Amino acid sequence: MGPTASGKTAVALALHDAFPLEIVSVDSSQVYRGMDIGTAKPSAEQRAHAPHRLVDIRDPRENYSAADFCAEALREMRAITAAGKVPLLVGGTMFYFHALEYGLSALPSADPEIRERLAAEAKAIGWPSLHARLAHIDATSAARIDPNDAQRIQRALEIHTLTGRAPSDMARAESRAPTEYRFYKLALWPADRAVLHERIATRFEQMLQHGLIEEVEGLYRRRDLHPGLPSMRTVGYRQVWSYLTGDVNYNEMVERSIAATRQLAKRQLTWLRRYPGVHRVECSGELPLAQAVQLVSQHDRHGSQDL
Repeated sequence: MGPTASGKTAVALALHDAFPLEIVSVDSSQVYRGMDIGTAKPSAEQRAHAPHRLVDIRDPRENYSAADFCAEALREMRAITAAGKVPLLVGGTMFYFHALEYGLSALPSADPEIRERLAAEAKAIGWPSLHARLAHIDATSAARIDPNDAQRIQRALEIHTLTGRAPSDMARAESRAPTEYRFYKLALWPADRAVLHERIATRFEQMLQHGLIEEVEGLYRRRDLHPGLPSMRTVGYRQVWSYLTGDVNYNEMVERSIAATRQLAKRQLTWLRRYPGVHRVECSGELPLAQAVQLVSQHDRHGSQDL
């Protein structure tokens, strides 16, 4: 686990080469086909060397939920263990990790009509205003959700509309069973936040050089996609989309993309601080490939029953 731009792919490849592991992606954006550059998807060469399960399994017009992830990740994990290997879960979607380990609350399915109505409201008054509405309904949920986190605000208000209950109350009252697996958790941890911010800026500039605008332009031309879809709300994609529609200029697009990516990293680190049993691996300097391999090797010798 780790924040965006912390080097998870490189560490995962090092672990894959050192141990009998197979990689399962834990990324809510890399599931989408045609979204390669902006999601920092492992390259074709990397995936040929070390296949990544749960990558390129959905079209961008489709929704992909935590429940979908849990069901499909468990299917892949069971196939890996049946083949005598160990699943290596790699990614930055912290809620997916949590849902897989501890289970999901039994919440109602998505309602397209309600989502469309909320998206229209957000376009008119902004997501922070809808966040303020959520705070009146469910202060606990609102405290956990960033005022600009459109997807989570929309989902929380959708649940309240469908059930009349606060989402946080429902999450506490009803839960599905967690997975049968136990986990050894490594988190790449940048002690020097300035280094992470520099990596984020550098990586976004590289994405632009490698064709991010052209990638989003191809999605824009499809005409069956729109900014309200979860795929198009991905950090970077929604800012480039606004640039293509003329809502912002190029420099504004770059600044907003980098700022949004920093906010994403901040949220990821907040999740990791609360996550129990995490072994932090400092990653502000050179990528800690050898250290990660050593930690897993020590665990394999002394506690392999937990894998």
